[in-house]
Amino acid sequence: MVEDKKTKTSAKKTPASIAPKTKAPAKPTKEKKVAATSKVKVAPKKTAPAKATATITKPVAVKKPQPAKPAVKKSFKTANKGLSKLKAGTSTQPWLKKYPSNIRWDVTIKERPLYELLQETVKQFSHRPCMDFLGKKFSYGEVGDLVNKATKGLQNLGVKKGTKVGLFMPNAPYYVVMYFAILQAGGVVVNYNPLYSDAEVEHQIRDSETEIMVTLDLDLFYQKLLPMLTETPIKKLIVCSVANALPFPKNWLFPIVRFKDKADVTYNDQVINYADIINNDGKYKPVAIDPNKDLALLQYTGGTTGVPKGAMLTHGNVYSNAQQAEMWFTGYKIGEEKILAALPLFHVFAMTAVMMLAIRTAAEIILMFPRFTADEAMWLITKHKITFFPAVPTIYGMINNHKNVSKFDMSSLRMCLSGGAGLPWKVKQDFEALTKCKLVEAYGLSETSPAATSNPIFGENKTGSIGLPFPGTTVKIVSLEDSSKEVPLGEKGQIAIKGPQVTSGYWNHPTETKKSFSNGFFLTGDVGYMDEEGYTFLVDRIKDVIICSGFNVYPRNIEEMIYKHPAIDEVTVIGVADEKRGETVKAFVKLKPEQSLTEEGLLGFLQGKLSPIEMPKFIEFRESLPKTMIGKLSKKELKAEEREKGK
Repeated sequence: MVEDKKTKTSAKKTPASIAPKTKAPAKPTKEKKVAATSKVKVAPKKTAPAKATATITKPVAVKKPQPAKPAVKKSFKTANKGLSKLKAGTSTQPWLKKYPSNIRWDVTIKERPLYELLQETVKQFSHRPCMDFLGKKFSYGEVGDLVNKATKGLQNLGVKKGTKVGLFMPNAPYYVVMYFAILQAGGVVVNYNPLYSDAEVEHQIRDSETEIMVTLDLDLFYQKLLPMLTETPIKKLIVCSVANALPFPKNWLFPIVRFKDKADVTYNDQVINYADIINNDGKYKPVAIDPNKDLALLQYTGGTTGVPKGAMLTHGNVYSNAQQAEMWFTGYKIGEEKILAALPLFHVFAMTAVMMLAIRTAAEIILMFPRFTADEAMWLITKHKITFFPAVPTIYGMINNHKNVSKFDMSSLRMCLSGGAGLPWKVKQDFEALTKCKLVEAYGLSETSPAATSNPIFGENKTGSIGLPFPGTTVKIVSLEDSSKEVPLGEKGQIAIKGPQVTSGYWNHPTETKKSFSNGFFLTGDVGYMDEEGYTFLVDRIKDVIICSGFNVYPRNIEEMIYKHPAIDEVTVIGVADEKRGETVKAFVKLKPEQSLTEEGLLGFLQGKLSPIEMPKFIEFRESLPKTMIGKLSKKELKAEEREKGK
């Protein structure tokens, strides 16, 4: 719980730019904040990456039990004092041998309605800043007030318990407000990547049964969603003004300077102005929520087949993970931290590592809009004295190698979290040397809300390890042939996870749900092993999903689009190493007899059929493609060839 003995809840004042005045002032309500997750850009692929790897940077010179070896910087007070050290674990819980002495692994995790996370912070820290959007600040009290009004507005539109409401936007104050308003109204949040292709958006709308979509008044988004009102189950489109969320003079300059980007919106019974949604007294009707059963979120992920599926996350799942993150990332100063939301909040990693953790600790979120750039990130860190910077490995690498990095002051950083992909050891070392901040790698999936393991902040970080289980979380390695059997320590197998943050399954996919669990443990689809001290190591992926800048890119979807070209006979898509993205897309193509096609011609054909992150960076035409004994196209040989080239 967030506490501040000196703070009294002050009356909330709704910012005029984002909320017009009303005669009946809304009763202040508690709301949550936006959290960023594994990489940063607004345009990454699959909104719910199957795997999220996290890393944290923190000062090295810290007075803590089991001080970390890496050079950390200044010390800061801990929020989790007085916790007893657990006894060294047995073979079933080997992680207890090295578990941080100030964190209990066997702690009881409370499961509550997720919107209470924000309400608690609003009560105690109403006057403190919650968000900074391009210079305009919103206090926790103001955000809570807006959430209450948006909640009533949604209920007036017909949102009730179980109604699916989609969020289709990059990082903006509206994301945080509408996220918690949807939950307070009893609805279910459905996260969308705004750079999805039309086909992907339509598929997710139909699969999730989304009824209402919330977006910004940017032409790129508006024009993509408008046809969905007649072609999909969507009944209403709520449009939020970018200009109204900006500070003066940006609010009146935006429509002039960015007139080409601004949508010409026609409001009617189906297209609703956000200003009308919050034009009320904020006295919504409370909805009874069972945190263990009622869904808070559908987070789409590739699953084991690469076919997008909605991981069903309950209020209890996400609330639990926020608590676990707060327990693990000790050393924060309640109400004083500043978190850079470089990662898109629609990404599950950012949702917890930025939005939920920020709200849980009453931190201020500095929103990057519309997407991440290294120059802007370093400038914001310097200007706002950012203390917590969650990002993906490629972002840390971009900063490490930036030609102007020496011109920025990043000494304020005390904690940094990297996720979405494995953290190269050299990137970790270089970033720590640059910032004097410890970088810790963690691991999770959309199905685990997402955090499941992490290297300790004040303890040993093992090279290549994804760390120890989060509090209340059990990790084991099971046989690749028989998931009911656990393998010995040090032996490779499939990573399996059990904990309060783990999904109950996939929306409308009972068969996939059944296959994804064994004896109550979620089967991650990842190969790894655990050492004698309980550190887990990720070895390889069972899936063929390409992890590109921390987001899942599905080869099957790309292959299907390429197959639509009349000259294509066969195609195999794999991921290849990329310095910036971690992995990028390469397509191997075999043409039909007497057909000709160039790389430029194929890329032109794919425009509009694939999102930018799915577009192949490399295309190789071949006379034949490798196949298995039964004639199935095989990726194994092609991956081996690419690995040899990289040596």
